[in-house]
Amino acid sequence: MPSVNKMKLPPISTCRQLCALVDEIGFLPLFENSLPGFSVRELTDRNAWWNDGAPELDPWEWRKAITAEGRIAYGKFFRGNAGYISRDWFPVFANFRRDGYDFDALWEEGKAKRREKLIMDLFPGAEILPSYEIKHHAGFGSDGEKGFESTLTGLMGQTYLLLRGFERRKSKSGEYYGWPVGLCGTPEALFSAAHVRCEYRESPQRSLQKAAAQCAQYIPTASDADILRFLK
Repeated sequence: MPSVNKMKLPPISTCRQLCALVDEIGFLPLFENSLPGFSVRELTDRNAWWNDGAPELDPWEWRKAITAEGRIAYGKFFRGNAGYISRDWFPVFANFRRDGYDFDALWEEGKAKRREKLIMDLFPGAEILPSYEIKHHAGFGSDGEKGFESTLTGLMGQTYLLLRGFERRKSKSGEYYGWPVGLCGTPEALFSAAHVRCEYRESPQRSLQKAAAQCAQYIPTASDADILRFLK
């Protein structure tokens, strides 16, 4: 495991190093954000990104291996942007992002949107669905519901969904085509409902404070306001 200097995070050159750092810190965004230096992009060699010649060294490709392994959560968790959350820290995020509500309870309390319900109804158990199927079966499209991407991103930000992998579409003849698309599932199916919800015994505010304190430990130059803005 890399040794973390509290004034400067270590450089990352392999997927294994990234996983070790996420396990140590608890969470790490993929790209630059409001906390300078706190992202995979800033900790890796910029020339390694989108490198067709050496995909094993490409941080963009590592997300495929990490989601396939299923030990670290990946999704659009940070103000609409992608990043990683460790298994140990996911319940902390789930508690303050959900404000203590499972999705069914959120809907029953009138705090969820109909568009969100249409998507979450597709995940009653351990389903893993590509985004284009979610869009179709939930009724989004030119003649249906609007705002699919923003709704899906919002559900990830609330920790109700995450990405479980990536796959390319198949033609009727069995040929793969196009760019890989995200496969979505629930964190409960990945880590178990008991684990994801184990922080519900704490107040959401206490969980937020815990995450803020952890973040401040590694980004000591950030203000409390900047950290809270990043986490919410």
